[in-house]
Amino acid sequence: MPQRWKPNVTVAAVIERQGRFLLVEEHTAEGLRLNTPAGHLDPGESLPAACRREVLEETAYDFEPTALVGIYLHRTAPDAPQDITYLRFCFCGTLGAHHAAQPLDQGIVRALWLSPQEIRASRALHRSALVLQSIDDYLAGQRGALDLLHAHVHHHHLEGGGQ
Repeated sequence: MPQRWKPNVTVAAVIERQGRFLLVEEHTAEGLRLNTPAGHLDPGESLPAACRREVLEETAYDFEPTALVGIYLHRTAPDAPQDITYLRFCFCGTLGAHHAAQPLDQGIVRALWLSPQEIRASRALHRSALVLQSIDDYLAGQRGALDLLHAHVHHHHLEGGGQ
């Protein structure tokens, strides 16, 4: 039986403050790249909780997701070393406190605030096309309610009430 294909589920945040957007500069296999704060969904974690955690780990800012900007299916380039598909849930929300003393996640060089013009000018350094697309979707006013997301935990119940 062939192995079932499963995409990698990721979360990302588009965070605006005074017309500038919070990005991270990170080490990748292709060198230094710019990305929105983003990362993988961990087992047992809700999508908003994963987004909160990733923003804190990568930028040292508290963040509370308030809306869904978009859901994106992204496949690596056909000539990439690995054929990987990502299913990314991108949120916007409320920026909280900055924890300046907190070290950033491994591979993150720094967090920086860039204008939309600076982001467009640095397109060649983006981790993927989703960086600009999610920011453009945010600027276009694209928002989905968080109550569109549901998480169900399946519990196995054994006959006779056993554990």
